[in-house]
Amino acid sequence: QEFSRSYPFGWFGILAQAAPSSAELIYAHHARGFALVSTRSPTLQRLYFQCEPHENPDDWDDARIWAELRARLVTHDGWQPIEGPVIQKNVVGMRSFVCAPMQFGRLYLAGDAAHIVPPTGAKGLNLAVADVRVLAAALADHYRHGKTDTLDAYSATALRRVWKAQRFSWFMTALLHRFPDATPYEQQLQLADLDYVTTSAAAQASLAENYVGLPFEAV
Repeated sequence: QEFSRSYPFGWFGILAQAAPSSAELIYAHHARGFALVSTRSPTLQRLYFQCEPHENPDDWDDARIWAELRARLVTHDGWQPIEGPVIQKNVVGMRSFVCAPMQFGRLYLAGDAAHIVPPTGAKGLNLAVADVRVLAAALADHYRHGKTDTLDAYSATALRRVWKAQRFSWFMTALLHRFPDATPYEQQLQLADLDYVTTSAAAQASLAENYVGLPFEAV
């Protein structure tokens, strides 16, 4: 069975030759849409902003891109991103997908073959590594000790983590993006969620646990 959801927006991503704008990752919620600042190296930045899912990157020159990022990222104290030449630009689609079960006979799925998350929660690679960890231990049990129980349970074990990561990725996506069909009531709920996350120690602890990565289950 396949479970999927497509989102009514994409991410316009750029790679820029510029020093880091911040020592930390920046997520921004703005009336014009979501934005993200991350660092690749001392001389390269990766930045994203929410866009139409079928936006053409060629319609955006450097000046327009940086104007949009400044508009979404500027703060009350005057902070702005450090700008530089854009050396790469693309539009990333946003969707969620899970295939269950993740095994059929002697076929085992892992990583993007079995599940996809929107990049907001940064869980794609985390989930792939978690799948491989579970599957490797199960294969070791089978070939070293002749056991099949952990191999038979691979899908069920992996999917418990997958669905928790799907929930977190959806939470982060819903928290930070502008949805074109959102009602004023839903927009106010979104702002209330943002206020709660940024002021509650309990909410921050939960977000941190999910973002860093949930503990591995016993294999």
